[in-house]
Amino acid sequence: MDGIAGEGERRDRRADAERNLLFYGRDFADLIVERAAGAHIFDQDGRAIIDFSSGQMCATLGHNHPDIVAAIHQACREVLHLDSTKLSPAVIDLARELCALLPPQLQKAMFLSTGGESNDAAIRLAKLTRGGFEVVAFTGSWHGMTGGAQGSTYASARRGYGPAPVGTFALPAPNAYRCPIKHCEGSCDATCLDVGMALYDQWTTGAPAAVIAEPVQSAGGMIVPPDGYFRRLRDHCDARGLALVFDEAQTGLGRVGAMFAFETEGVVPDILTLSKTLGAGVPLSAVVTSDAIGQEARAKGFNFYTSHVSDPLPARVGLAVVRALLAEQLVERAARLGARLRGRLQELAQRYEMIGDVRGRGLLLGVELVEDRHSKRPALDMLLQVTKRCLERGLNVNKAGGANAIWRLAPPLTISEADLDKAMDILDAALRECGAH
Repeated sequence: MDGIAGEGERRDRRADAERNLLFYGRDFADLIVERAAGAHIFDQDGRAIIDFSSGQMCATLGHNHPDIVAAIHQACREVLHLDSTKLSPAVIDLARELCALLPPQLQKAMFLSTGGESNDAAIRLAKLTRGGFEVVAFTGSWHGMTGGAQGSTYASARRGYGPAPVGTFALPAPNAYRCPIKHCEGSCDATCLDVGMALYDQWTTGAPAAVIAEPVQSAGGMIVPPDGYFRRLRDHCDARGLALVFDEAQTGLGRVGAMFAFETEGVVPDILTLSKTLGAGVPLSAVVTSDAIGQEARAKGFNFYTSHVSDPLPARVGLAVVRALLAEQLVERAARLGARLRGRLQELAQRYEMIGDVRGRGLLLGVELVEDRHSKRPALDMLLQVTKRCLERGLNVNKAGGANAIWRLAPPLTISEADLDKAMDILDAALRECGAH
């Protein structure tokens, strides 16, 4: 069959990968993806696999969405890259149409390449305009691997690299299933936030800059703060002169069943960062802030000048993403399909005691596996076995949550109900075949 590699060619490619590709965090899956379309990736045997991670949580419109392909082709006819002082229509139009989705407090945007880069820029904005250098994040956070962002990433990748940037501080994440201060059981009352901020008050040198937070903490274990948590955090920030930065790399642009997760919290951040969902698989990120912060930053000489700031090609793609979200009503679809997916997962939880918790919002859900619901010991071996069996059966799911056994389920917002149901049937069968109880 055309396009399908032979056994010898596959072995050669695997050998080439082992010889020439640097390990960067996790072992490569034992397959090579030849192509992708919609909610599916296709391996070297032409086998269709439902992708419940949307690539790296980026392909929210599905793989190779026709509007994204058309946008790339259009950029190839127009311009791919410019000196960063030169603007293209795509950049200006994206800024206008993205800001039209946001409240009046967030109307100044800049476009970069990665989530880490956008968080670095946000941190620099906060430091310059607030005049301090202290940056507060949450245990279990993942803000990126560039310098400042990595300093406030606590989910992993911290050991062996020397000291973090001066002034970084971690608050306990509001994990209701595994309370970090051993206070709550199943329902967080935000005492952990008050305790954490009291510790910050003892630690600070009087140079506050920012709190950076994910509205739903993904890499940290799919942690959803309780209602009112971020309003309380806003009050803590205002009382201490800390800018509030929301990192909506995974939650922004529809995935949680709202255009932006902060809308569901009734809190507008001082600075918003977007990345994964904005580029739909193409490297694109954004920093959005207020006119007042933008003017102050300019007056103080703000500088975040990179080779690819305001690049035309990714901006053309981002514009297609914003327009497709509205035209296809994907925000509403994420809310509807998210409720359907949660319902199917809760049905599985009734049959398998090893499913200790189901949580999340919209089409960003987590499933935590435990040996039993009393001890809550992580069932890591079972999770790995079931993950492997799912892939063999045609479903790609990935792990989050560090030492805990948690699946992060984030299918494309365009997935069909039939594929969503099929994925849950595969998960059910894999749990049963691996001996889950």
